[in-house]
Amino acid sequence: MENPMNSITLAITKSDQLVMETQAAPKTTANEAAPVTSDSGETLSRKSSKRFMMGASPGRSNGGGNKNNTHIWKSRSAQMKLDMEELSSGAALSRASSASLGLSFSFTGFTVPPDEIADFKPFSDDDIPEDIEAGPSKPKFQTEPTLPLYLKFIDVTYKVTTKGMKTCEYRDILNGISGAVNPGEVLALMGPSGSGKTTLLNLLGGRLNPSSVGGSVTYNDQPYSKFLKSRIGFVTQDDVLFPHLTVKETLTYAARLRLSKALSRQQKEKRAIDVIRELGLERCQDTMIGSSFVRGVSGGERKRVCIGNEIIINPSLLFLDEPTSGLDSTTALRTVQTLHDIAEAGKTVVTTIHQPSSRLFHKFDKLILLGKGSLLYFGRASEVMVYFSSIGCSPLIAMNPAEFLLDLANGNINDISVPSELEDKVQMGTLETETRNEKPPPTVVHEYLTEAYESRVAENQKKQLMTPLPLDDEHKLKVSSSKREWGASWWEQYCILFCRGIKERRHDYFSWLRITQVLSTAVILGLLWWNSDTKSTRGSQDQAGLLFFIAVFWGFFPVFTAIFTFPQERAMLNKERAADMYRLSAYFLARTTSDLPLDLILPVLFLLVVYFMAGLRQSVGLFFYSMLTVFLCIVAAQGLGLAIGATLMDLKRATTLASVIVMTFMLAGGYFVKKVPVFISWIRYMSFNYHTYKLLLKVQYQDIMPLVNGIKIDNGLREVVALVAMIFGYRLLAYLSLRRMKLHSGS
Repeated sequence: MENPMNSITLAITKSDQLVMETQAAPKTTANEAAPVTSDSGETLSRKSSKRFMMGASPGRSNGGGNKNNTHIWKSRSAQMKLDMEELSSGAALSRASSASLGLSFSFTGFTVPPDEIADFKPFSDDDIPEDIEAGPSKPKFQTEPTLPLYLKFIDVTYKVTTKGMKTCEYRDILNGISGAVNPGEVLALMGPSGSGKTTLLNLLGGRLNPSSVGGSVTYNDQPYSKFLKSRIGFVTQDDVLFPHLTVKETLTYAARLRLSKALSRQQKEKRAIDVIRELGLERCQDTMIGSSFVRGVSGGERKRVCIGNEIIINPSLLFLDEPTSGLDSTTALRTVQTLHDIAEAGKTVVTTIHQPSSRLFHKFDKLILLGKGSLLYFGRASEVMVYFSSIGCSPLIAMNPAEFLLDLANGNINDISVPSELEDKVQMGTLETETRNEKPPPTVVHEYLTEAYESRVAENQKKQLMTPLPLDDEHKLKVSSSKREWGASWWEQYCILFCRGIKERRHDYFSWLRITQVLSTAVILGLLWWNSDTKSTRGSQDQAGLLFFIAVFWGFFPVFTAIFTFPQERAMLNKERAADMYRLSAYFLARTTSDLPLDLILPVLFLLVVYFMAGLRQSVGLFFYSMLTVFLCIVAAQGLGLAIGATLMDLKRATTLASVIVMTFMLAGGYFVKKVPVFISWIRYMSFNYHTYKLLLKVQYQDIMPLVNGIKIDNGLREVVALVAMIFGYRLLAYLSLRRMKLHSGS
């Protein structure tokens, strides 16, 4: 029984606090507290109504003068009255803690029916006081109506093939998993590492090969279709973002690529700004995302940016793979509260979670507990402890429910009561036991939990899941559409990706390390060949060595830069292609052409230093032709690097292969060996070093010498055609390799 004096003391303290905060309440305009109206004409959204009824928004004001104080006193008095009535049960403390945690996320979606707010007629949104500490209230995030998606899966299985030396073995990852989640609910997938959580999430999101999937997965009682790609948001466990883009740029590019064509560019950019405000990212919106080598935003902010990338399209179904990994408890709670608020707006949310705190655990509506790919529990998260107590498993000490469940899923029943069936078998000696505490081994515990769920709960749940949804044909037909919805035309996709590519890679191209490398090499070459003689035979031979080095340097440098392109961006490409953000052809062309302006700047600086220090022919036309020759070499070498990287998608193997190829092209480049055997002479004609070297010689010695270093001087048309053919041929090979690459997109 709680002491009544404590309640009186708390009430007096709250009254003093109210007087002080009322005197300090700021003045705001009437427009700041205008009511939010939905399409149906109903005011006061569910979120704002709940926040108001719980008294969790102290400190706002509306209008001016004494009216502010009247509204504040009215709402504060109502809050204090509720607090006094509920102090004995601890509800006020729970309400205060829940109101102080989490983000203010105000998606429009559901509105409170008139009968639910009938008791609060004397108050309106105008009466809600402004939050003094948080500042002005954030604008509502206006979105188009959400298509409700009911997700059901029955007896889902998944197998992977393990190839050995002689045989192929099939390994079961998921064994008959069943469950469902409706709009407005958060379903958590729990289990120890290796239990199949991420596999199940990818399967439900349509990101696994359908040939290896068994069972039934339906969305509004319809199978997966390409139309759903634009209705599903998927947040991966790893934060796959471009490190050199700011938060605002990242979300703006996502909005321009993913939002409907019906919206203008200004509307899409405004949507990105709204998401930034709703996620509380205003403070860091102009900060780069960062990576392990680039300083950027914090881990919690980076995770919210990933979530913003998906919710910007107003998804009906949102999947998240361990969104709280690596976050502290407070940031993790805010993230999960964000998911809860998203679900309240009519979205269906499914997330994996590894080891949540007790506060996080109670935020989930439904729970699936997995162990070694088998289903140990599916149902309301609030009822999981009751279920396991009913089968004889209950904690012997006070512990976090999540820790208790993970112990069970691992087969560890230390500090957990042993079910009577297993206890009898242990005492009779029919089971192998762990010698230290006479407990059944984890394998036996896992088998018992699996059999208990199948015998007691599974059949009834499957019958309920097989019941058709009470949805009209319109909602079902929308889901079954096989037509993809692109957010932008092909040309718009190309332009957006081109601009994004330049902004992202300009930092790497113009790093001090790279500039120093190129300019120092140019200065050394200029000093070694200072004012070389072009008229004598010996001088021409020396200059031939310089021109060959230029051909080798600008053939070697781009190859090993371009090799990293697709292997490093594979995760981003998988993620964005799985969401149908753009066509592969638009991405490939934008990716390869956005490098060209950047690739041209450093060679120009290089030649400006070398050309005049070495005393090559002083002519604007000849300098331009030399620059064009080097540029053709760079683009051809870059194409080879792209093709090798896209074909192998492994940096070690790609680097090894490129080293062999570049060395072979250099040796066959026409400087070291003048006469190559016929049976291997074809390598020379595949070498861009060879064609570049010949072109540079012809540019410098045309009309001066008919033969230089064993190479005939002519117009060089054949070499230009060969380099152009390499430019397009290598890039075509790279594109076909990307097209064949297995993207985890479900297509």
